Amino acid sequence: MDEKQLVAKAQKGDFDAFLLLVNDHKSKVYNLALKMTGSVQDAEDIVQDTLVKAIDKIDQFRGESAFGTWLYSIALNQTRALLANYKKADLKPIEEYLPSINSIDTEHNSIRLFDWRDPHKLLEQNELKDIIDDAIEALPLIYKEAFILRYYEELSIKKVADLIGESVASAKSRVLRARVALRDHLSKVFEDNYGRTMQ
Repeated sequence: MDEKQLVAKAQKGDFDAFLLLVNDHKSKVYNLALKMTGSVQDAEDIVQDTLVKAIDKIDQFRGESAFGTWLYSIALNQTRALLANYKKADLKPIEEYLPSINSIDTEHNSIRLFDWRDPHKLLEQNELKDIIDDAIEALPLIYKEAFILRYYEELSIKKVADLIGESVASAKSRVLRARVALRDHLSKVFEDNYGRTMQ
């Protein structure tokens, strides 16, 4: 049975059809929620709330996008609501996360990158993962969600734009700003902790 048939059955109240629809997406929704919140409990709550909301709203699904995309949009809204309740949505100006003028190489028009020394060793010690996770957590929500959808969920920019309700240009901008902010944050962390930068 294809997705359209399952949707039609689910919309008529067939719970087994609904379960078949969501089974392929539950783990992805969980991983997205976990990455966005950093909390197993919050991620589990978001999955549960997403599925409940999807059951309630299944009759409103019109098939204009894939069912998984529709489910993702519900999960994103649930995540935003939870983060807003926790007041975790950091609304600092993006300028605070962007590289300072001192980190711009005007001659080559590029951002100075830190020499990460031996990333394999850091990775083995889980330090690099923790540092990256902390850097992502520090991003404002609007940049974090775009970055996670693009690079962790490996969605196209068009799908990211659809999910966050923005234009493709705006989605690209958010992803780019997140990348620049993360690069600057990571460079500063490594410079502070490991002592030398690339010249």
